[in-house]
Amino acid sequence: MLSHAHPSPDHLDSADPLQRERAHLAASRAALRAMREDAQALNIKDVTANWVNAEVLQGEIDARIKALADLSGTPLFFGRLDYLHAPGLDLDEGASDGAARGVSDDGGRRTGENFYVGRRHVHDADGDPMVIDWRAPVSQPFYRASKKDPMDLKLRRRFGYTGGELTAYEDEHLIDPAEAETTSALLQAEIERPRVGPMRDIVATIQPEQDEIVRAGIGGTVCVQGAPGTGKTAVGLHRVAYLLYAHRERLARSGTLVIGPNRSFLQYIEQVLPALGELEVKQATIDDLVGHVEVRGTDDAAAATVKGDARLAEVLRRAVRSHVTPPQEPCVVVRGSRRWRVPAYELQEIVAELQARGIRYGAAREALPQRIAHAVLVRMEQAGEAPDDRVQDAVARNAAVKAAVKAIWPPVDPAKLVLRLLSDADFLAEHAAGILTDEEQKAILWPQPGSGKKAPRSVRSAKWSSADAVLVDEATDLVTRTHSLGHVVLDEAQDLSPMQYRAVGRRCSTGSATILGDIAQGTTPWATDTWEQALAHLGKPGSAVEELTQGFRVPREVIAYASRLLPAIAPDLTEATSIRESAGDFEIRAVRPADLATTVLAACRDALAKEGSIGLIAADARIPLLRTALEGAGITCLPPGAETSADARLTLVPATLAKGLEYDHVVLDEPAAIVDGEPDERTGLRRLYVCLTRPVSGLTIVHAAPLPEQLGDG
Repeated sequence: MLSHAHPSPDHLDSADPLQRERAHLAASRAALRAMREDAQALNIKDVTANWVNAEVLQGEIDARIKALADLSGTPLFFGRLDYLHAPGLDLDEGASDGAARGVSDDGGRRTGENFYVGRRHVHDADGDPMVIDWRAPVSQPFYRASKKDPMDLKLRRRFGYTGGELTAYEDEHLIDPAEAETTSALLQAEIERPRVGPMRDIVATIQPEQDEIVRAGIGGTVCVQGAPGTGKTAVGLHRVAYLLYAHRERLARSGTLVIGPNRSFLQYIEQVLPALGELEVKQATIDDLVGHVEVRGTDDAAAATVKGDARLAEVLRRAVRSHVTPPQEPCVVVRGSRRWRVPAYELQEIVAELQARGIRYGAAREALPQRIAHAVLVRMEQAGEAPDDRVQDAVARNAAVKAAVKAIWPPVDPAKLVLRLLSDADFLAEHAAGILTDEEQKAILWPQPGSGKKAPRSVRSAKWSSADAVLVDEATDLVTRTHSLGHVVLDEAQDLSPMQYRAVGRRCSTGSATILGDIAQGTTPWATDTWEQALAHLGKPGSAVEELTQGFRVPREVIAYASRLLPAIAPDLTEATSIRESAGDFEIRAVRPADLATTVLAACRDALAKEGSIGLIAADARIPLLRTALEGAGITCLPPGAETSADARLTLVPATLAKGLEYDHVVLDEPAAIVDGEPDERTGLRRLYVCLTRPVSGLTIVHAAPLPEQLGDG
């Protein structure tokens, strides 16, 4: 690779390539401002039929104006592609067949078409593209072209920026046999750049194996097993942005959703999609999805594991269906002077047929009065009458029919059903027979046998747990079908229970999903053992499972140290490697118990002397003590998910909330306490693995208790 990294002296003349690229950047920014001004100037006063249409159209215009904002400090383009021949591909929305307005370095002659690749499409006053959206087909070679397969490129140029100013460029001549294939210095610098604030996009640094996942078709579900630092979360978010670009109308109708493990995580990633021009994607946690009841309680591990077991789905199905009572009496409908009788045996046949169809309880209940009314209409026709649909609807609303439906197929309140199931031992035993053991039934009963407490008397007074809320969601779906979205992204998926997978699967039953996670980071008692199991519970069996093992964020020494735990926590997984040229700062400080807090504070001060964000990660039980120590030392600390700034760069992170977050420098307090804070050693070591792999640049471990033996001698 030929590298041209230039300073930015003012004396460079217009023939200098860097100056010409800066000129194109300035012209592109001016064109983007013009596009925004054009959108702001639109007058829809005389083009809409009514105020409703006007509101909808104005909303679309406002969204476009917002999407056309020029983000300060964010490069408008980050690469340039010079093609040997005119690519026979769609350029972008609103783009013409002309080349992007750039010139090659031969003094101004265009020797082939060249395209600037950026976060969004920009065109000039004539509609010619000045910047091509990174998601457009013509941009794909920027991420995938190589010496072996140049994809018709003669040159790939990467740009370097400092504070939003274009300061360098680097060329890769893909068809020059004399030029060796090496790692891009600008690419490496961007990957290793320190960060302050929330997660940022990786659109300028997407790697070929990541790009294959990002651009996978919308028709199928993709599961990504990604080791720490492989960018799986960023890949999932960029995949959403790509799918919205490629299938915008379809997904605008059906919707998209990103599901994260907790609010801190969602706050951390919330700026990525807006930076890519996608402002309408909703984000939620599992608890948000199943918020049918107020969660005020918790379960012990045994109860939560049983409640999260997929077998509970059948228990709930039985409980819901138990409300159907086979009719024993005929239904007699009086209309005028005539009485129409539907015998009990015929009602039983109607009920049996509805049950055999397997439709939702609520849908079958709505169909039942129409079926009874139809039976009445058949008798009317046999008697020589000519009833129409209006008569059938009237019969379906007849008091006798309503009474029969209420007796045969009464309404079911999902929350009340689950409340009864968990608080009535006989009701639970009836519907869990042959599914749950006696011990498992006792584990989930309210109250626990022998506790002396009374069962809750109402939905409002019950102290529902997160696992209970998922059961209510399952019961709700048995009664009324859950709305399905077009695409769902599920991150940190390894921690979900089978019943939680089912809850997510209902949200994409007719759509597709991107599943992201790492088996080695599963830290719940019910964490999945294989992705095949998880996909089956999601209702997506046989979906592709892609594995990312090349790390881009975690330093080599750190990932190698953390990987010592893999034989104990996930022996079947491939050990991650790091492409980082920097080994990273890595230090272990062993101290006396009396000196632990003081040494942790010293390590935090050392980290604050460096550039970037700092995460102090500790066992949950030690967080209050460390917060007090930090405050006493005058060191400002933030909670997880809060946006860091130049004046507040240190985040105090409980180990249970560290998953999915990353910091330039991590100070890890007392690893043994993190392991001991979990119900079993494997879960504890997995939690420790998560914490060890949060740093981007450096890791300092401070401990007084012995380190877990699986980590070896340091």
